[in-house]
Amino acid sequence: MHRPVTIDSERLWHRLERLATFTDPDRPWTRRAFTDRYLEARAWLRREMEQAGLTTRLDDAANLIGTLPGSQPDLAPIAVGSHIDTVVGGGRYDGTLGVLAGLEAVQSLREAGITLTHSVEVIDFLSEEPSDYGVSCIGSRAMTGALSSAMLDFREPGGETLRDAIRRMGGIPEALGTTLRRSGDLSAFIELHIEQGRVLEQQDVPIGVVSDIVGIRRYDIVINGQADHAGTTPMALRRDALAEAASLIQRIQHDAETQAKGDDYLVATVGRLEVSPNAANAIPDTVTMVLEIRSDNAALLEGFFTPIAEHAMARATQRGLSIDCTPLSEGLPTHCAPRIQAHIQQAANHLGLQTLSMPSGAGHDAVYMADITPTGMLFVPCRDGRSHCPEEDMTPRQAADGCQVIAETLRRLDLERYRD
Repeated sequence: MHRPVTIDSERLWHRLERLATFTDPDRPWTRRAFTDRYLEARAWLRREMEQAGLTTRLDDAANLIGTLPGSQPDLAPIAVGSHIDTVVGGGRYDGTLGVLAGLEAVQSLREAGITLTHSVEVIDFLSEEPSDYGVSCIGSRAMTGALSSAMLDFREPGGETLRDAIRRMGGIPEALGTTLRRSGDLSAFIELHIEQGRVLEQQDVPIGVVSDIVGIRRYDIVINGQADHAGTTPMALRRDALAEAASLIQRIQHDAETQAKGDDYLVATVGRLEVSPNAANAIPDTVTMVLEIRSDNAALLEGFFTPIAEHAMARATQRGLSIDCTPLSEGLPTHCAPRIQAHIQQAANHLGLQTLSMPSGAGHDAVYMADITPTGMLFVPCRDGRSHCPEEDMTPRQAADGCQVIAETLRRLDLERYRD
């Protein structure tokens, strides 16, 4: 068995800290895609890639790709990556860890004199976070043919189309009518990410091997009652839309907690609520809310809300109210390739790192990459599970552990040519 390559953990941490400086100074840590700060960060990243010995290019979707050539360039490359854009007031490690750990892994392999047979691509996907154009995962969608022409015409509040924004980033939106990468163009894709949850930290496990990435369903729910004077309408005569909404939310919470006790992962959230007339002395006549359900089980994802909605509608009718439920969006769970999961686990074991198989409750670029190539993900802990906030944090050791597993997994993928 080969000896693991030793990555430069100080260099990795320095790059993570340096990339974090590309932020809106008034709203750390904010580096929104399509902004000047984002372009500055990308220019820095491109220089780092080139100084590490990678050749760089922008593809037609304005994804930044750094390539370390292999000894057999006719083989489909192995890809590793994530994203460097952030949400407003986000963190320093979400996405950036996956890009910079990929860079450090291939640079360390090169410096150790190890030449893989496959070329390795380190990818910074354009705009993974929800953008001002109403689309997330723009780069990975475009790479895999999931960015529609209609999406390219979406506009941000200032009026610029996504099509023009991609062009401004260096892409060629006219070329996005077809898939940039097809099945077989890549041998595999792996993405390292902070967990964005507390499981690994609470169980004191350094590496999470992602089994599935949850599917997501969202519903728009409107409850219609009747507005009346809050002081003169007896309780028995009220048609209170907010009280009905509270009952529905409690049922959602109860059923989700019950389902979560099983083997499958499921979470349900009502995170948006609008009340009308929203006055202290008026009974609410209308409540609009958005329900989001996430699960790694497609059947559970599809069937969870149906009995809840049927019960709520029947109850509302009896009380003189009505409920309308409209699906907003749906996405199926993504299953990570079993053989890549095995490679990640074996790599961690070889390095003496304990692993935990777990689903990802958040979406990632890996969701779209799984449509064209065998895909795997691994997690490392982050402090208190905090993410998408300035308090997002991790240790240099945690970053280095993830990077070491990436480097070792690349070697193992290179040694086994397979098709899932």
